[in-house]
Amino acid sequence: MSPNFSYPSSPQQDVTDVYHGVEIKDSYRWLENPDSEETKVWITAQNKLTFDYLSTISAREKIKQRLTKLWDYEKYGIPFKKADRYFYFKNNGLQNQSVLYTIKSLDGDPKILLDPNTITTDGTVALSVLSISENAQYLAYGLSTSGSDWVEWKVREIETGKDLSDHLKWTKFTGTSWTKDNQGFFYSRYNQPKEKTKLEDINHYQKLYYHKLGTSQDEDVLIYERPDEKEWGFSGRVTEDGQYLIISVWQGTDTKNLVFYKNLSQENSKIIELINQFEANYSFIDNKGSKFYFRTDLNAPKGKVIAVDIDNSQPENWQEIIPESNEALKGVGILNNQFVCDYLQDAKSAIKIHDLQGKLLRNVSLPGIGSVGGFDGKKEDTETFYSFTSFTTPSTVYRYDMITGESEIFCQPNVDFNPHNYEIKQVFYKSKDGTKIPMFITHKKGLKIDGNNPTYLYAYGGFNVSLTPNFSISNLVWMEMGGVYAVPNLRGGGEYGEEWHQAGMKDKKQNVFDDFIAAAEWLIKNNYTSSQKLAIGGGSNGGLLVGACLTQKPKLYAAALPAVGVLDMLRFHQFTIGWAWCPEYGSSENEEEFKTLLAYSPLHNLTANTAYPATMITTADHDDRVVPAHSFKFAAALQNAHDGEKPVLIRIETKAGHGAGKPTTKLIEEIADKWAFLVDNLAFNVL
Repeated sequence: MSPNFSYPSSPQQDVTDVYHGVEIKDSYRWLENPDSEETKVWITAQNKLTFDYLSTISAREKIKQRLTKLWDYEKYGIPFKKADRYFYFKNNGLQNQSVLYTIKSLDGDPKILLDPNTITTDGTVALSVLSISENAQYLAYGLSTSGSDWVEWKVREIETGKDLSDHLKWTKFTGTSWTKDNQGFFYSRYNQPKEKTKLEDINHYQKLYYHKLGTSQDEDVLIYERPDEKEWGFSGRVTEDGQYLIISVWQGTDTKNLVFYKNLSQENSKIIELINQFEANYSFIDNKGSKFYFRTDLNAPKGKVIAVDIDNSQPENWQEIIPESNEALKGVGILNNQFVCDYLQDAKSAIKIHDLQGKLLRNVSLPGIGSVGGFDGKKEDTETFYSFTSFTTPSTVYRYDMITGESEIFCQPNVDFNPHNYEIKQVFYKSKDGTKIPMFITHKKGLKIDGNNPTYLYAYGGFNVSLTPNFSISNLVWMEMGGVYAVPNLRGGGEYGEEWHQAGMKDKKQNVFDDFIAAAEWLIKNNYTSSQKLAIGGGSNGGLLVGACLTQKPKLYAAALPAVGVLDMLRFHQFTIGWAWCPEYGSSENEEEFKTLLAYSPLHNLTANTAYPATMITTADHDDRVVPAHSFKFAAALQNAHDGEKPVLIRIETKAGHGAGKPTTKLIEEIADKWAFLVDNLAFNVL
């Protein structure tokens, strides 16, 4: 325990589990109950220690003021069109939640359709998902409270702005898809949980329903369920022509899925199992009559486009339209009766246009090296919109003409900084086993490469998630203060396709940690920083990354910021949707996978009387994705094991969840705390 900090009491209890003949102590099991009086007292005491410490850091208020000033600019989402209306999100600058607008012509006067800021005063209710009916008369929208994954749906009449009586509850991990007649939509839900434990209970047995407008949820029609497959989830999507319901069947976070369909033009039609083996990922693009187009990684880990005629659907009759290339194909849509393909080239966006026979027509000329989103619409549309961003380019929205191939700026933010004062480079370094790993490095121009720069190394490395260049006010403030921001693209991500993903899964998870550690060592060897000036960070699976690297190489970094992390690898599957991560991590219920998990589980690899880096763990009381028990138990164990002068703290946000929908005020406070913590523990002057 640090001699400079008196940590709150975290009693150790005599709790032991036996895994495959191996006894494992779980001394802080009591912290898994967030509602017990003991846990509440512990949370209060930990927060008092953390916030009392942060309040002593003189730079914090300056950091918060600069964050607030820079954050205060208009932010636009990507417009999309339904029938005769456009829709888009806009945030005036410091609004807690972005506001949904609608407009009938691009040069007309916008009208507020839904402002989440009017629902609560503190901005803790977020609009998390929405769907517009085909005739643009109705908005189905889902609200999340305090960051929970639970979403409640309502329906609003777009012309009048009035809500109808429809109210759907107990939904997670689902959107809605309207029928062509605009009379209702398909969605997925779970059974009603116990009210007291709804943020911790396991979620199984998702079901697919149809909801007819103007009726109660009790009257919704059950479309599909599988009582024999508790881990199956269902995503229903109506084809653009309205003829078919496409049902994607998912199993946890495994990228492999099944594809079923139902003919909506035939009354009482049966559900047909088109693809009934979990052998690959199949992402439905669109259809042309009975010909269904999919993006798949079947025998093509970087992705390809195929056509399946449902009237002749045997695999030997499937047609390859766009073959696999050297770049990872992340998404495909159809606009102007052409495929719009979104590729990643060394973690940077590239957009290519093909005709429906697969012939390459052109590469879209992008504003620079960065990340692209958008290119949505219907197959006949000749107009679309996309956003472009990079580490030094705020998200700018462009209108794109599918006929001429020309882009024009639709809206460009005005941020109080000069992007030309910063430089971005991409380097490639070797990991422990010799694998070449890319890394983006961004900092002020003219920075002295003298080994003395405060550096924030951030990564994720899992679940096929790609980290691409992205603008962030948070990171801009870090770089303004003289910091280096480094993002390596670790194995486990999706930057190079499914093989890259699988190289960081299950028994290969150590590759991810090795990649991250090698990035830290490269930055030190190449004089960007030193161990005394290096901080590491990551959230969720990235929180696991930080926790594992913290325990494996505690002397390599000066500070660590694990956020909402998966830190107890033996019990993660016993809470909410944690079971769904077993395809990625494995499970302690399997003996071989248990050995792998135990070898790196952060909670189980802390060593007593060790000087760990300065650490501030962050979590939230309403996180029902990665329950806060992970962070609670790890904080208690780390404080007990720590034998150094640096602080080991936990910051527990209230009325917040895993991160999505967090109001602006809470974001600014949290970032100010993080940077203040690093300023104090990396010992550098700011602003």
